[in-house]
Parts: sequence; structure tokens; C-alpha cells
Amino acid sequence: MAMSRLEIQKRSDEKRGVKLCGFKFKLETIDKLDALAAQQGMSKTALLEKLIEQACSAE
Repeated sequence: MAMSRLEIQKRSDEKRGVKLCGFKFKLETIDKLDALAAQQGMSKTALLEKLIEQACSAE
């Protein structure tokens, strides 16, 4: 039996070690995130990962 699109996506996410994580930010925060990501030439996800890693390694 063929897998559904949802099942295929779930297996792919598990294989890559990723999980959907959503947040609600103020519009001003989103604008800042967009601008900073563009300035750094990074995706918003990559930028957030980098900032979190920096914060954790500074401890």
C-alpha cells in the first residue's frame, strides 16, 4: 500500500532529525528577524539555530 503524503513527510522529518516548532511573535519581532536573516544571508531557521547555539555555548 502506498504511503500518504503525511506519512512520507513524517518519515523524511524523522530521518533528517527535524520537528516542526511554531511560535507566535509580535509583528515587530518578525520584521527584525526577517531583516537580520536577510542581512546575514541566512534562512530564519538557520539564524535562530545559530543564535540558540551561541547562547547555549556562552553558559
